[in-house]
Amino acid sequence: MRVGFAGMGSMGGGMCRRLAERGFDVVAYDADPSVAAAAGEHPGVRTAKGIADLAAPVVVTMLPDGAAVRQVADELLPHLAAGSLIVDTGSSAPEDTLALGRAAAAHEVSVVDAPVSGSPAAARAGELTLMAAGEPEHVARAEHVLGALGKVYRVGPAGAGHALKALNNLLSAVNLAAVAEVMLAGRAFGLEPAAMLEVINASTGRNHASQTKLPDHVLPGTFDSGFALRLMLKDIRIGTSLLDSAGGPAAFGHACQELWEKAHDELPAGADNVEVVRWLENASGRELRA
Repeated sequence: MRVGFAGMGSMGGGMCRRLAERGFDVVAYDADPSVAAAAGEHPGVRTAKGIADLAAPVVVTMLPDGAAVRQVADELLPHLAAGSLIVDTGSSAPEDTLALGRAAAAHEVSVVDAPVSGSPAAARAGELTLMAAGEPEHVARAEHVLGALGKVYRVGPAGAGHALKALNNLLSAVNLAAVAEVMLAGRAFGLEPAAMLEVINASTGRNHASQTKLPDHVLPGTFDSGFALRLMLKDIRIGTSLLDSAGGPAAFGHACQELWEKAHDELPAGADNVEVVRWLENASGRELRA
């Protein structure tokens, strides 16, 4: 089965390679020709000369936001056959997903939002979590492709996947900031970071930040999780807007957004999302790294 794939960054590159390994005929496009050419060196992946060349029964996008997806879709839709399917696996705002669905319907094309959670390594290994949303029959078609990338969860109608992804990333950001704050306090008391993490991860305070982000990407000083701080902040903003629209309490969400906004303004452009810990270190005058 032919699959078009737009967006060959740290996540998209691994995803399209994984699809090719699972037997799909993948044609890939990236706005950066060198990135697309590198992807095209993998067996089973061909490099598209332009967006129109992505036309296929299923087109997967892994792009930074809804605006980027819409830019690709607007150029691609006239070239898609009726009954084709666009699957947005990036982090878009739910309202952008709904607008794309309306535009695609005019061309008899369907849209599924199926954002992913996981690392570049998980993308390469087919171990992502995918939050698929849309009409059940369209999600079922998408699952034929998405199943090669990881575990697919059907989460509701169009836009629900992107809503859940933003809320998940907001919670992830809260966890990362909270773990860093308590560990910096422990550091001031004389506790060693590795010892703190060992106990936290054997206790009730453990979470993904304490189990993965701190030991793998912060304590070694690499700050290389593969997900940009600016993209995490985008998802935090979407998440807090959802909290606000729900009308419930949103104290943690807005406090987290305020912290990440400051870190984004003060850290170098292109900073990894775990570098928020570096910003907290600078603010406290202490370091968690050896």
